[in-house]
Amino acid sequence: MWFKGVLVVFIVSVALFKCVASLNSSSFPADFLFGTASAAHQIEGAAYEGGKSQSNWDNFTHKYPGKIFDHSTADIATDSYHRYKEDVGLMKDIGFQAYRFSVSWSRILPSGHLKDGVNQEGITYYNNLINELLSNGLQPFITLFHWELPQALEDEYGAFLSPKIVEDFADFVEVCFREFGDRVKHWITLNEPLPVSLQGYAHGMFPPARCSKWIRPDCEAGDSSTEPYIVSHYQLLAHAAAVNVYRDKFQSSQKGEIGIALSVPWIMPLSPSKADVDAVSRVFAFFDEWYMGPLYNGEYPAVMVEKLGDRLPKFSSRESAMIKGSFDFLGLNYYTATYVGDIPCQRENLTFLADFCALFSATRDGIPIGPQTATDWLYSYPQGILDLLEYTQEKYGDPIIYITENGINEPNDGTKALDDYFRIDFIVQHLSYIEKAIRNGIKVKGYFVWSLLDNFEWSYGYTVRWGIIHVDFKNDLKRYYKESALWLKGFFINEYL
Repeated sequence: MWFKGVLVVFIVSVALFKCVASLNSSSFPADFLFGTASAAHQIEGAAYEGGKSQSNWDNFTHKYPGKIFDHSTADIATDSYHRYKEDVGLMKDIGFQAYRFSVSWSRILPSGHLKDGVNQEGITYYNNLINELLSNGLQPFITLFHWELPQALEDEYGAFLSPKIVEDFADFVEVCFREFGDRVKHWITLNEPLPVSLQGYAHGMFPPARCSKWIRPDCEAGDSSTEPYIVSHYQLLAHAAAVNVYRDKFQSSQKGEIGIALSVPWIMPLSPSKADVDAVSRVFAFFDEWYMGPLYNGEYPAVMVEKLGDRLPKFSSRESAMIKGSFDFLGLNYYTATYVGDIPCQRENLTFLADFCALFSATRDGIPIGPQTATDWLYSYPQGILDLLEYTQEKYGDPIIYITENGINEPNDGTKALDDYFRIDFIVQHLSYIEKAIRNGIKVKGYFVWSLLDNFEWSYGYTVRWGIIHVDFKNDLKRYYKESALWLKGFFINEYL
């Protein structure tokens, strides 16, 4: 149920504000960046304008409207393609120092291939956006793949099911580095490879809607026991290829940095039993080490190698060497936490969805892990961000970290509209734990609120709202500050109470 008792939440928030009265933007290091974030498909609109081709998500929402909660599309979204100056002005007014956004591959290389030519209208759009950000004092952080790619590549060879995607992605990112890298100093190769593999190829709820028939009858093709691992394998190779291009051709002259953004929940055992503690380790392996293992030491985690056998692709020695150390910083998208308990491993109908042999639970001994939000998977557990930062520092050699997403949602039912005090509470608590992590020596360099605007939220369509800025989808997409935006504006000038 959505945040029981708004009054109670508000009272808790006020109490929290009083006990962190010393926390404001000056509590953080001078070079710490405060930003907000978005993704091209969720906000741009102009789906068939400016030389852009159909993306996998354009195709998916029109082909499978039933997989979107409200049967909506992002054809218009928040129309930020045409309103980017207004949106940048809002960010400047609030006081943000950075903006993380993604570049639509379909808008730069409509066919997906460099050989077929670059779309100059797409280059011009992103140049204009970057210049507008810089002229308003905001640093651009560009995500190169935020779940969106040209449908033409899906049709031609299955996109991330094929090794061909690695070369095409390397060509695409090289265009971006060349065209934008004189001004862009922070690059993120991939956003959250796990949901692409899980939802797109194990569960069938993201493009290209593939999964085993026994999981979802509406999956026309797929194998949930193998394809998620193949797709993540080629995502990792594409990431490494992109980093290699940047480091070999651009980094020394452009003086930027490049990394990846992973979404990791904090995970705790359902009971103190050894079986449940071991289950936590397995889930971390499948949800975190699956990617961080190769990035950190060039290898998949041993538990995955042992459990999956031939279902897990292998890196060649050259690929392993290329992937190892292929990040200057790590982006962490943190939203929630979960309890995990041990269950028997499945022996028939194998699927990624069951390979970690664990049960997820939002409650322990009948007590929720935290307040539930408008989506069934998100329970607010702010301490988890500190726990995750400490875990990451200890396990992966003290990397430079940006919190590239952190946010909370509300239902699109008009009841909360602008009075999102629960979001203020969420942000304050997470920032207080991040500030503690920095004091403890963890190298956190920035924090990005998700998201700037209410927008198209993938499978949820427009049924939930994540923005600190309210978008009136029934009245010319007008923008209005929520209380959280006003609070952040005060926070940045140290007058937030």
